[in-house]
Amino acid sequence: MIKRSKLFGNKTRVTFSLPADEPAGRVSVVGDFNDWQPGLHELQVRRNGTRTVSVPLDPGHYKFRYLATDGVWFDDEQGSELHL
Repeated sequence: MIKRSKLFGNKTRVTFSLPADEPAGRVSVVGDFNDWQPGLHELQVRRNGTRTVSVPLDPGHYKFRYLATDGVWFDDEQGSELHL
Protein backbone atom coordinates (compact mmCIF):
# COMPACT_ATOMS: atom_id res chain seq x y z
CA MET A 1 0.00 0.00 0.00
CA ILE A 2 1.20 3.50 -0.76
CA LYS A 3 0.16 6.70 1.02
CA ARG A 4 0.99 10.24 -0.12
CA SER A 5 1.20 13.36 2.05
CA LYS A 6 2.04 16.84 0.80
CA LEU A 7 5.04 18.46 2.47
CA PHE A 8 6.14 22.09 2.45
CA GLY A 9 7.19 23.33 -0.96
CA ASN A 10 6.70 20.94 -3.82
CA LYS A 11 7.76 17.68 -2.12
CA THR A 12 5.47 14.74 -1.33
CA ARG A 13 6.09 12.18 1.42
CA VAL A 14 5.42 8.74 -0.02
CA THR A 15 4.95 5.99 2.58
CA PHE A 16 5.39 2.42 1.40
CA SER A 17 3.63 -0.16 3.59
CA LEU A 18 3.51 -3.97 3.71
CA PRO A 19 2.28 -6.55 6.24
CA ALA A 20 4.85 -7.16 8.99
CA ASP A 21 5.30 -10.84 8.11
CA GLU A 22 4.80 -11.10 4.34
CA PRO A 23 7.22 -11.72 2.85
CA ALA A 24 9.48 -12.94 5.63
CA GLY A 25 12.81 -11.23 6.20
CA ARG A 26 14.03 -7.76 5.32
CA VAL A 27 12.40 -5.73 2.56
CA SER A 28 13.66 -2.56 0.86
CA VAL A 29 11.88 -0.30 -1.58
CA VAL A 30 14.18 0.46 -4.50
CA GLY A 31 13.63 2.62 -7.53
CA ASP A 32 14.58 5.59 -9.66
CA PHE A 33 14.60 7.81 -6.55
CA ASN A 34 17.47 5.89 -4.88
CA ASP A 35 19.33 4.54 -7.93
CA TRP A 36 17.92 1.05 -7.25
CA GLN A 37 20.15 0.64 -4.17
CA PRO A 38 18.90 -2.06 -1.74
CA GLY A 39 18.99 -1.16 1.95
CA LEU A 40 18.73 2.61 1.55
CA HIS A 41 14.98 2.56 2.24
CA GLU A 42 14.36 -0.57 4.30
CA LEU A 43 10.85 -1.03 5.67
CA GLN A 44 10.70 -1.07 9.49
CA VAL A 45 8.22 -3.04 11.62
CA ARG A 46 5.58 -0.87 13.31
CA ARG A 47 3.32 -1.58 16.29
CA ASN A 48 0.22 -1.72 14.09
CA GLY A 49 1.36 -4.92 12.34
CA THR A 50 2.84 -3.31 9.24
CA ARG A 51 6.29 -2.45 7.90
CA THR A 52 6.75 1.02 6.47
CA VAL A 53 9.27 3.49 5.14
CA SER A 54 8.63 7.09 4.06
CA VAL A 55 10.54 8.83 1.28
CA PRO A 56 10.26 12.57 0.44
CA LEU A 57 10.08 12.98 -3.34
CA ASP A 58 10.00 15.86 -5.80
CA PRO A 59 7.27 15.99 -8.45
CA GLY A 60 7.91 13.54 -11.25
CA HIS A 61 7.48 10.01 -12.52
CA TYR A 62 9.18 7.18 -10.62
CA LYS A 63 9.49 3.43 -11.09
CA PHE A 64 10.05 1.20 -8.05
CA ARG A 65 9.86 -2.36 -6.75
CA TYR A 66 10.34 -4.15 -3.46
CA LEU A 67 13.38 -6.36 -2.86
CA ALA A 68 13.12 -8.97 -0.11
CA THR A 69 15.62 -11.31 1.50
CA ASP A 70 17.24 -13.82 -0.87
CA GLY A 71 16.84 -11.53 -3.88
CA VAL A 72 13.04 -11.87 -4.18
CA TRP A 73 11.62 -8.97 -6.24
CA PHE A 74 7.92 -8.05 -6.18
CA ASP A 75 5.58 -5.18 -7.02
CA ASP A 76 3.21 -3.20 -4.84
CA GLU A 77 -0.47 -4.12 -5.13
CA GLN A 78 -1.08 -0.60 -6.53
CA GLY A 79 1.53 -1.00 -9.26
CA SER A 80 5.18 -0.19 -9.76
CA GLU A 81 5.03 3.46 -10.85
CA LEU A 82 4.42 6.74 -9.05
CA HIS A 83 3.21 9.95 -10.67
CA LEU A 84 3.67 12.93 -8.34
